[in-house]
Amino acid sequence: MYPNLIRRFASAGLALLLAAGSPATHADADTQPEQPEAGSGYKAKPGWATSRFSVAAANPLATDAGYQILKAGGSAVDAAIAVQMVLGLVEPQSSGIAGGAFLLHFDGKAVEAFDGRETAPAAAGENLLMGADGKPLAFYDAVVGGRAVGTPGALRMLEMAHRQHGRLPWAQLFEPAIALAGNGFTVSARLHTLLASEVHLKKDPVAFTYFYDALSLPWPVGHVLKNPEFAAVLRVIAAGGSRALHEGEVAQAIISKVQGHPTNPGLLSMADLAAYQAKKRDPLCYDYAAAGKNYRICGMPPPGSGALAIGQILGILNNTAAATLPLQKTITDTGIRCIRAPCPSELENVMPSPEWLHLYTEAARLAYADRAQYLGDPDFVRPPAGRWMSLLEPAYLASRANRIGLRSMKVATPGNPGATALSHAPMAEQYEYGTSHISVVDAYGNAIAMTTTIEDAWGARQMVNRGKGLAGGFLLNNELTDFSFAPTGADGKPVANRVQGGKRPRSSMSPTLVFDKATGQLVMTTGSPGGAVIINFTAKTLYGVLNWGLNMQQAINLPNFGSLNGPTLLEEKRFPAATIDALRARGHEVRERTMTSGLQGIQRTPDGLFGGADPRREGIVMGD
Repeated sequence: MYPNLIRRFASAGLALLLAAGSPATHADADTQPEQPEAGSGYKAKPGWATSRFSVAAANPLATDAGYQILKAGGSAVDAAIAVQMVLGLVEPQSSGIAGGAFLLHFDGKAVEAFDGRETAPAAAGENLLMGADGKPLAFYDAVVGGRAVGTPGALRMLEMAHRQHGRLPWAQLFEPAIALAGNGFTVSARLHTLLASEVHLKKDPVAFTYFYDALSLPWPVGHVLKNPEFAAVLRVIAAGGSRALHEGEVAQAIISKVQGHPTNPGLLSMADLAAYQAKKRDPLCYDYAAAGKNYRICGMPPPGSGALAIGQILGILNNTAAATLPLQKTITDTGIRCIRAPCPSELENVMPSPEWLHLYTEAARLAYADRAQYLGDPDFVRPPAGRWMSLLEPAYLASRANRIGLRSMKVATPGNPGATALSHAPMAEQYEYGTSHISVVDAYGNAIAMTTTIEDAWGARQMVNRGKGLAGGFLLNNELTDFSFAPTGADGKPVANRVQGGKRPRSSMSPTLVFDKATGQLVMTTGSPGGAVIINFTAKTLYGVLNWGLNMQQAINLPNFGSLNGPTLLEEKRFPAATIDALRARGHEVRERTMTSGLQGIQRTPDGLFGGADPRREGIVMGD
């Protein structure tokens, strides 16, 4: 009795702290939070040096699963599959078997891009996310239920990659997750924190029973949580491959959940699940010069928008004085507004100058303006000037850089590399969510960068259970809210990223591989969760390593910052007042936010490998 009472007051206090510390939490049912997942503290991490192989993931149990697979002789793809299955169990708010993913693979010679992005149901029309009043639905009115559930793609994509690059049997890769789901895992502080601030998940009876106790409180930190239903589903998939999710009783349970929602049913059908195809695309690669060296940076092409936006940001910056502006040193006691003790020791290191931040955020505004105008599923949307690389042409980037002045433009307008009439309206600002990132380098010279998602934290808030008397299950995505809610702009032109049947929504996921251009040798693999801000998180890390000479952990530790073509966003309590004042003097509307990135990365060093994990989340790196 007394422990439960204590827990009730503790959870109430935690909810109040979260509400006080964030301008938009999940408790605000009709508000779109700028970040997909709330913060759960900051724990300094040292970085990890290894010699032969390395795996970086968002949860220690998931990292360990990948490590065990690599130790057993598995490939980078094998390890990524094992990691993903465990993440779906221990970090269910971010990704899972009913979500999607982008995977970049390097085999020592060539880069391949695997697209496992979800698709809209065939029956979905462009007004799917519009209300009866002709206006876009409130965010959670669209999310909670079946309406926003897209056709999952992660498993089909992983199966495709495994057929080409796996070394261990498919079924073996599921063993760590099956064991953890059956025997139980301890609830982490981050999982407990996110459950405590979540309000919509409790509306689903299956999820409520699994995640909360009889007092409607989330299971406490350290509680052993078992998911026998998930273990049983994984056994079916281990034996039958992705077909076991896309056809048969598991598929029927998904469709029943989606179409049977009492207030917000969806259109996903058995035919949609059976017809889904993962795609292998040409990676989007471009040259980048930094600190006297030439690199080749590769990312996902559309429907991914991250690689293009990051390439534009870096290319625009190279047409400014940014390279002449080094990091500046700062000391916690003489300016950093670290309000709550203990302050992270990393705050005593370095950060970008206000002059550099001005140039960076202006470059980001220009990139996000083009992203809103042009980016969408390439099977439905034509690129400007007939090719996506037109957005990265040196002359075009130089012309965009000329737009940057001494004062902030606040909101940038899109460019026109094709110099032709624009056929689409720009997509209105709309927040995006979710995701987790995995980076692996194996002992055979292969490397992967994989970003995986169910979109908003906790997805559609629908947990699938086959009804066989086993507790638990797996969560469904709400990926369709990555489409533009409004299908047309004010001028009546269609939005490139509007809903259409069978279409893949635009994504900010930015798995990235970097190479030495002269030798072709891998330099790093990295990426992050964080919705639309993923682009800024990943660009920061790339710039920190390539331009400022930081190691992977140091670059990840840098304060977060960016712009989505609106206000200038700065990670709260990480920048001195002088920096904020200097930006405001240049006309920036500065907003301090939690900015909970989840960066993972591995770089090659003269001695082997060095991995970093974000101190803002739970991830670690393991390897030999």
